[in-house]
Amino acid sequence: MMALMHSSWKVTLSGFCLLLGWGLAQVAVPRFVEETETSGINSRYDGDYVVGGGVAAFDCNDDGLPDLLLSGGDNKAKFYRNVSRVGGALEFREQTSGLELPQVSGAYPIDLDGDGITDLVLLRAGEDLLMRGLGGCRFQPANKAWGFQSNKNWSTALSATWERGQSWPTLAIGTYVQRDSAFPWGSCTDNLLYRPSSSGQGFAPPIPLRPSYCSLSMLFSDWNRSGIPSLRISNDREYYRGGQEQLWQITPGQPPRLYSESEGWKRLQIWGMGIASYDLSGNGYPVYFLSSMGDNKLQALQDGSQGPTYRDLAFKLGATAHRPYTGGDVHISTAWHAQFEDFNNDGWIDLFIAKGNVGFMKDAATKDPNNLLLGKPDGSFQEAGDKAGLASFLRGRGAALVDLNGDGLLDVVVVNRMDKAQLWRNVGAGSAESPKAMGHWLAVRPQQPGPNRDAIGGWLEVQLGDRVLRRELTIGGGHASGSLGFTHFGLGDMASAKVRILWPDGVWSDWQTTPADQYLWLTRSQGILPAKIGTPSK
Repeated sequence: MMALMHSSWKVTLSGFCLLLGWGLAQVAVPRFVEETETSGINSRYDGDYVVGGGVAAFDCNDDGLPDLLLSGGDNKAKFYRNVSRVGGALEFREQTSGLELPQVSGAYPIDLDGDGITDLVLLRAGEDLLMRGLGGCRFQPANKAWGFQSNKNWSTALSATWERGQSWPTLAIGTYVQRDSAFPWGSCTDNLLYRPSSSGQGFAPPIPLRPSYCSLSMLFSDWNRSGIPSLRISNDREYYRGGQEQLWQITPGQPPRLYSESEGWKRLQIWGMGIASYDLSGNGYPVYFLSSMGDNKLQALQDGSQGPTYRDLAFKLGATAHRPYTGGDVHISTAWHAQFEDFNNDGWIDLFIAKGNVGFMKDAATKDPNNLLLGKPDGSFQEAGDKAGLASFLRGRGAALVDLNGDGLLDVVVVNRMDKAQLWRNVGAGSAESPKAMGHWLAVRPQQPGPNRDAIGGWLEVQLGDRVLRRELTIGGGHASGSLGFTHFGLGDMASAKVRILWPDGVWSDWQTTPADQYLWLTRSQGILPAKIGTPSK
């Protein structure tokens, strides 16, 4: 495992900006066109579900384009096969898949059994379900076959990792309040850790992660680059008593344990709803965005710290996103799904946040638009949600930020509470009739033989001149929503780039140079291979 120094920004933002000659130039704003009605998507998240409302994006028919599963709450979840043409308008076809179940609050794609076919974990108000992929976008329940003992609580968060030496993943599932409680405060149910069975097939009985504080997001992440991911949990203080954000040490062969304040973990209490991570500073360590109600956090590891001690950068970098920026509402915002991606392909990471009132809370904004915070060369962010066309005032929850039509521009799907899900196509600097690219890009998907074929826990790196873009490969985070597939990198004006991966077992691949603007497999044995995507648009 590579050794890293705890370095961060070494100059002030303004000094850094002037030093590199970027000044305060405006960033390029991508344009989004809502295509909900014309795409064939028609799904609602209804019922007494104040949280959850996730979407899963994954390719189940091997055409390279993400298909979608949208949770429905009291309605049945809906599966949509992606039939979009490359570079064309977004088009989906509803299809029976075996995933059409009620009480689904969230979904995460993952290859659980290592057979090369994507499976799904369905989070529900009731029994959670491991859905085995059969190929051809067909799924069947596998709880019994895989020894998965689900509780009957309201599940609202998930993350997964592969512990060293294991052929099956370790799953963490977070739960919320007791749905039948007349007075829910303090009624948070146990989060559960599922480790692989000693038989080598499926899962052992779950381990309660106590104390539990109504989790709404979880993420296995290697915060200190030790090679052993820890479990970060974001909790909703609306209901817990005496709780806080949590970081669990999950050491192979050892019981899970919480990091303590004596080890550097600072007590933090927020309305935790979503987690996003990215190496913002370029020092090799992930920075975490924590979505909340009014008080979003952007946490970076404290310089020189030997433990998990974090400092907040949200105000400094313009990422507080605590009030609506358009629509006239002056109350605090309520943030849910958060995710770092490069929407304008300029090589600087952006941040999308799905927003929406819990229901009818009068002290929170009712007109609460989604955020699109565009990253700038000085490390700060600039709001562009309204200019980009993403400023919906519906009650946003989960989201997927993926390239739905294979054109190298990331599109957006948002599930809304008590309303229709929405879908936007990114047309870059152009229009719906004439899309126009914005910068170069790469989409890379690692593949290795055997279990953990998607290299979860590895680190992808793309070198642009003297800069390195890094992404940790994870399953979890966001809000009740997961994506599995190609990892997107914006390259700016670079027509080629170098790519490598740190595989989960600590082995680096060699740097390989590749032309931009293509989809790539990054394999363990053959290196980079081109990937065929969808059907070209006429």
